[in-house]
Amino acid sequence: MTNWIETYRGAVPPWQCDVTEHFTVAYYFDRLEEAEANLADALGINHLSHRGDVPRRISARFARELRAGASFHVESAALGLEDGLRLGHRFIDSTNGEVVTWFDEHWDLSAAPLTSQQRSTVESRIAGWNGPAAEPRSDPATTDGFIPTARGRVKAGDVDASGHFALGAIVHRFSNASGQFGAAIGMDSTFMQQQRRGFSTFELILQISGVLRLDVPYLVQTGIGHFGGSSLRMIHRMADPRTDTEVARLSQFGVNLDLDARRPARWPEEIRQQAAALLGSSS
Repeated sequence: MTNWIETYRGAVPPWQCDVTEHFTVAYYFDRLEEAEANLADALGINHLSHRGDVPRRISARFARELRAGASFHVESAALGLEDGLRLGHRFIDSTNGEVVTWFDEHWDLSAAPLTSQQRSTVESRIAGWNGPAAEPRSDPATTDGFIPTARGRVKAGDVDASGHFALGAIVHRFSNASGQFGAAIGMDSTFMQQQRRGFSTFELILQISGVLRLDVPYLVQTGIGHFGGSSLRMIHRMADPRTDTEVARLSQFGVNLDLDARRPARWPEEIRQQAAALLGSSS
């Protein structure tokens, strides 16, 4: 499709794979930040990639795994200027040309409007989107029943070129939060090792609403948005604990994965009961 350009090319190092034995989701966002900046350069809007105060929503859909040693590249494009700026990115298996992951971004430009020249440049480069349509997801009305799952401070290695808590670092914290939450419902390391199970994410919706800078504390709390036969959607909320100001939220939808069959497996009854207790506490 025209107007899509290559914005990243690389491979999956084995040390960036997780206990589910595939490319860790946070590293997708680390590569996404590079792709975003390269696309912004090409579109003449690189000022946006250096601003952390632009609210945005990023929907990611994982179609297939990338495992250790896989080579991949990213193609990106502007998709529209209605109700802000919409950008698209597709992660492609460089061996066979198959799209393995789609990212659909919406930027709120209220605080950083484009100039007429910038709008004209972007409009001349609009591309079509052949990825999946984002499915509507509702979050719990309150955070009642949410439990603390990650806490710390922003370190020097966590910030991007502009000094903001980087996307990849934020998602790493959410990934850690999912491990804590899994343990809280019985999907702990013993269960995963003995049963050869892992949590495989197929959809993420990341909302950035604020900024954290170096040495600022953060707190992540997690609750359940959906619990199915083999599926689970966690809602992670990151805030500055000093003010309870939310800065990011992640909807993480995945399945209990049989690591040998590479297929979803039904939740055991004991995990189902513990998850139901948390769901009950939020009603």
